[in-house]
Amino acid sequence: MRSFSRITAFLAAAASLLTPAAAAEKVLTSNSLNTCQDNSDFSASFFRLSYTPNNNTIMVDMFARSTVEGKVVFDVEAAAYGYTFLRQVLDPCTMGLQGLCPMVSGDVPMPFNIPVPADASSHIPGIAYNIPDLDASVTIRINLTETGQSIACVQANISNGKTVDLTAIKWATAAIAGLALVASAIVNGLGHSNTAAHIASNSLSLFGYFQSQAIIGLTGVHLPPIVRSWTQNFQWSMGIIYVNFMQIIFTWYQRATGGTAADIFDSILTTSVLVQKRSTDIATIGANAFSKSMARMPKAAALINPALAVVSRRGNISDGNGSFIVYGIQRVAFRAHIETTNLFMTGLTFFWLFGLLTLLCVALFKGVCELCARQQWIRHDQFLEFRNGWRTVLKGILFRVALIGFPQLSILCIWEFTQVDSPAEVVLAVFYLFCPLIALAWGASKVVLIARRSISSHGNPAVLLYSDPQMLNKWGFLYIQFRASAYYFIGPFLGYTLVKAMFIALAQKSGITQAVALMVIEAIALIAVSVLRPYMDKRTNSFNIAICVVNFLNAIFLFIFTNIFDAPGLAVGVVGVVLFVLNAILSLVLILTVLISTILSIFRKDPDARYQFMADDRASFMKSQTQLHSNMELDALAATARGEKSVFNIKADNDSDSTPTSIIAPQAMDSQQSFQPALGSSATLFPPSDSHMRSQTASPMSQLQRPSDRASPASFRTANNAR
Repeated sequence: MRSFSRITAFLAAAASLLTPAAAAEKVLTSNSLNTCQDNSDFSASFFRLSYTPNNNTIMVDMFARSTVEGKVVFDVEAAAYGYTFLRQVLDPCTMGLQGLCPMVSGDVPMPFNIPVPADASSHIPGIAYNIPDLDASVTIRINLTETGQSIACVQANISNGKTVDLTAIKWATAAIAGLALVASAIVNGLGHSNTAAHIASNSLSLFGYFQSQAIIGLTGVHLPPIVRSWTQNFQWSMGIIYVNFMQIIFTWYQRATGGTAADIFDSILTTSVLVQKRSTDIATIGANAFSKSMARMPKAAALINPALAVVSRRGNISDGNGSFIVYGIQRVAFRAHIETTNLFMTGLTFFWLFGLLTLLCVALFKGVCELCARQQWIRHDQFLEFRNGWRTVLKGILFRVALIGFPQLSILCIWEFTQVDSPAEVVLAVFYLFCPLIALAWGASKVVLIARRSISSHGNPAVLLYSDPQMLNKWGFLYIQFRASAYYFIGPFLGYTLVKAMFIALAQKSGITQAVALMVIEAIALIAVSVLRPYMDKRTNSFNIAICVVNFLNAIFLFIFTNIFDAPGLAVGVVGVVLFVLNAILSLVLILTVLISTILSIFRKDPDARYQFMADDRASFMKSQTQLHSNMELDALAATARGEKSVFNIKADNDSDSTPTSIIAPQAMDSQQSFQPALGSSATLFPPSDSHMRSQTASPMSQLQRPSDRASPASFRTANNAR
């Protein structure tokens, strides 16, 4: 009892932070009635219960069918977080309940009120009215008075209306993640590439962590109420967002393309929707429903094949009493008020809208920059790199959108293959699964090939990966968050995402399989990140290791929720609370880290000073257009002072991947000396372009100092920085 009191006190403290003040009127409600015994003689397809201690009344509204005949007693057991705090035997005859003394077969009269003794509320802990997502239930066993035989068992899950599934959390997390991504792009355009790389890396990791929490809610494992509600806060990161008019369009589209739309929400006023109790319940419920339907409907044999086709195709499970069973992905859809047959189109549409909005914002920003430059509202060299190569930048941003949405698309598209909501939706699933997968895989292979070529010719993968602005702007999102020697890590990352998505989408009916697979996958990810430390610096590695540790712990908690070890209910309840608290704390820390970094990057004059010089020396090879343009102007002034004529070649952006975009400034030198190669005349890293701006006369550009391919990275950096 002492341990239960500590748990409830801890939950109350958490509730005070995440939920509004308790309402003046205390109330406990239940919206579903589950059978908890095989061949139960009492069942309900619709159930609503409300208990108000102020008036000592239980109001019941249900549609139930009973095959029980005779006098019975009710053995009532109430439990919270697995701890049973109330056991009581009720006799309907002494309570004066009409229709229940004696019980007769047929429909149970509804609605009705049950008077409760005044001292009954003293058995309910007062804290039960304030704990968010109360994990409590009332089990009623119906026993015959004469023999004591148990002939029926029903269970109602109790709620107090408090929850951690809050709209404010959804908006706040989405806004901060989006703000960080936008800020990284703006800071990069201002020439602070080091700061932009850190913000982009941390924001992508934060977004991935939000998706990992959402994926927990998508598993077919029975989750405690507080875990279900907490993970629901992050389903926006998977594109699961309810918009009423969109749902109407999706239903119309599905029917127009040969599909059959689900109608759970159309019948919710007359039908209960039950949340799956545990992984093994699905097969048991299916078998019981089959036997009951065969017993009650002799002609049902002729409908076996069509019925099985619908169940296997859409997975809408009924318990045989008219109630629907939801679990896993369907459970998330139901909590989001989305029909299960509309879930795929919902996630797909929001991914498409996110990409379209990104495209429009980039194009609009390009227009605004050009207008401001012409009106001289900004310096002519501000956002120069973006303005000259905005098409390549746009391609890179859209590829980054594909990387962000890859977990979402993988899970929903693969899941659609098992649902087949309509033939047209299956075609869309094929397209939106394989197109991003092929594009990202091709980009990853290109990064690996270029890095290997750089190692072969220069001894350092960072040379070619970071010196070519075209390559950096288009494919940099695949490797810029990693250190140069870990350029290959994007491959394992894509494999990790795809394998994880396959288990979530294909093993919906086996929560144990999903939990074991996630433990193995997250353990491998944790070991890889901890041992290899592939990210750009110590701070970023620590950021991602913390995420991997919590993801692994979440997988262990998920395995405990499968109840494979028959753990006490109190232990499972405690684990659910620990998962919520642990993830809430880490989410807060990560959000504050990203938010502070983003704010400082915007308001500091030199945000790059916050970060240490990276060990791979990428900054030695990565020159922004702004820096090069400034150096070019200084060199031009020096040449003019010496009475020389300087020639500068600026290659216009033609959005081509064949040659790098570069701006080359000649070295300041004595007027009596001619240009001579410093290191050799082998292939150059920055070849002169064949631009229309080239002079018809011989240019000293052709005689610029060029580093040899065989030069060491140190000598290359010295020559490159001298420019």
